[in-house]
Amino acid sequence: MVLVQRCRCRCRCPIPRARRRNSVRRGLGWARPREGPGRNQADIRPVCLRLHGVTLTCRCAAVGAQLNAPACLRTRTARLDTVPFDTPPTSRQIWLPTEFTSLTGLPGGLRYARWDGRSPFPSDPSAVEFYVPPLVQDLDVISRPLGRMTRLKAVQALSSGTDGLGTRLRRLPGRVILCNAGGVHARSTAELALALILASLRRIPEYIRAQDLGLWRPGVSPSLYGRSVLVVGYGAVGSALDDLLTPFDCAVTRVARTGRESARGPVHHVGQLPRLIASADIVVLTTALTPETRHLVDAKLLARARDGALLVNVARGALVDTAALLKEVRGGRLTAALDVTDPEPLPAGHPLRETPGVLITPHVGAFDSTMWPRLEALIRRQLHRFASNEELDNMVVY
Repeated sequence: MVLVQRCRCRCRCPIPRARRRNSVRRGLGWARPREGPGRNQADIRPVCLRLHGVTLTCRCAAVGAQLNAPACLRTRTARLDTVPFDTPPTSRQIWLPTEFTSLTGLPGGLRYARWDGRSPFPSDPSAVEFYVPPLVQDLDVISRPLGRMTRLKAVQALSSGTDGLGTRLRRLPGRVILCNAGGVHARSTAELALALILASLRRIPEYIRAQDLGLWRPGVSPSLYGRSVLVVGYGAVGSALDDLLTPFDCAVTRVARTGRESARGPVHHVGQLPRLIASADIVVLTTALTPETRHLVDAKLLARARDGALLVNVARGALVDTAALLKEVRGGRLTAALDVTDPEPLPAGHPLRETPGVLITPHVGAFDSTMWPRLEALIRRQLHRFASNEELDNMVVY
């Protein structure tokens, strides 16, 4: 098995391996043929090298005329990236996002490479067994290497939602485990939900616009204390929000896919949502997006909402029928605070941006100062389980 390396010039030109009879120096470098007629600096060729008992071969084809060679070939010794493009079966390749540069305490026996979603692949995707995609919303970026990951065993998403990623994984041969970051972003997302509620009720956007205009416009605004709050989706985020609402003495009604008892009270089945929404002052969406929950909040459900109700969405934009919401908000019957939208990102000039009574943040529920330490702890724990062949946490059925 050959470990193919790549020049720092990042060229990808394939070349035939030089014959072993050429002079070979041990370690990383380049060797030139023995001196003789017609042999000069321009005749430098990559040859088989040895490192830790593994044969190495450079892929660079820019040989020949010295002036036409890349910078790494213009000297006798070229520096090579230690990037496996044909990894031995005993080496288990892991791809991590580039943000994890300071991640420590990782298990041994694994080879780590980092990718930002934009640069060329850091190693051969066919050698990757555990893939942690970059933290981006573009599914095409996340999925770009999947078709070449023939040894892939697990994908660890950095978000709580994995919309559409399971569909892409189903196209791959063999079974690939998909894990989300469930619970990792719960407190930060719940914190933003509370901030959106308070900002909307206390008319903060109006005061900011007045400040920009140099106006002084005091007014009376609703309080959060004692209001009825309907939490749709009672997982980690929903329960964290329930905790944050405790000091405000709110009457919290909980809804989830399955009815059950929780530490704070009953959780109602989602089938009761049309009845429960009628008595809620504030409706907060924290549920996952699935084919069943897409447009869960449609024109019919919104029509049942109480006049003056506030809709808060910190989950996924497609949970709400945007056209139906716009109709209700424009009519002045409802208001909305949205960390997520449909479409997303929201185009410039979209009606949601220009409609009074709508507060929008750009999908930043997870993005606070504690996010990367929380994610590092998750990745470290999952990789130790993977290296020990233990069952991973947060597995998603797709």
